[in-house]
Amino acid sequence: MSWRAGLGTTDDEHDIVVERDLVYATVDGAELRLDIYRSAGPDAPVVVYAHGGGWIRGNKVEDGAKRLGPLTAYGVTVVSVDYRLAPHAVFPQQLHDLKGAVRWLRAHESRLGLPTRRLGIWGSSAGAYLGSLLALSEGDTALEGAVGGNLDQSSAVQAVVHWFGPADLESSAARSELEARLVPFRFEAELLGISDPAELAERARGFSLLSRVSPQAPPFLIAHGDRDRIVLSSEGLSLHQALAHAGARSRFELLANAGHEDAEFDSAPTLASTAAWLRTMLM
Repeated sequence: MSWRAGLGTTDDEHDIVVERDLVYATVDGAELRLDIYRSAGPDAPVVVYAHGGGWIRGNKVEDGAKRLGPLTAYGVTVVSVDYRLAPHAVFPQQLHDLKGAVRWLRAHESRLGLPTRRLGIWGSSAGAYLGSLLALSEGDTALEGAVGGNLDQSSAVQAVVHWFGPADLESSAARSELEARLVPFRFEAELLGISDPAELAERARGFSLLSRVSPQAPPFLIAHGDRDRIVLSSEGLSLHQALAHAGARSRFELLANAGHEDAEFDSAPTLASTAAWLRTMLM
């Protein structure tokens, strides 16, 4: 399916409007912005998107052409959010930003013309971890933050799409010497602002998604590639099993012959099934 980005731009098949650079908060003099990819479908539900990049790189625009715009053709509006990056921002500031964006959307529901009572969160790689933690930390004052204000609004979400993201920071932060040579980057150290391996593993323990699942967790759709060498598919499966064991609703999809950030995730069948699941959960 084809589409063209740009405010108010249309193509022959789909009317996709992209509203760019809406400021949802100002932190230390810097503006935090989001883009809205509006679906032309009537009563389209809304999902907030958190990009990947190991928490140290990436932005709200980079997945627009291949992923976010195309998803709107299947009847879901996507809000792509910029959040502060490590090492300048130390966790949980990234999570505070995303929660602030969710509250901002709800506070401006009428002006934006979006249905925000029920919202989804969708993340890829590092963004999948942040989005999932957002969903599993309702009521945790330390992780809520006050970015953007609107504290009378809820930051809770009602559906989670977790694409090839980590689930257990403690496990990945405590890699053996051999594992560290095979996967040399330590994204967890940048995220948490800690260099000592023992201290890093201890600090990461409290932020494992596996320790935060409960029967009250919103529904999860977890997708992973079976050839992912950056974040092993066992991470996604562990999250799925923890949710199922807790009595929450979870669906796990293992994409054959797919690696990390593989093009298969942005294929029409994968986007169509993802949108169908979101519509079912959020309508």
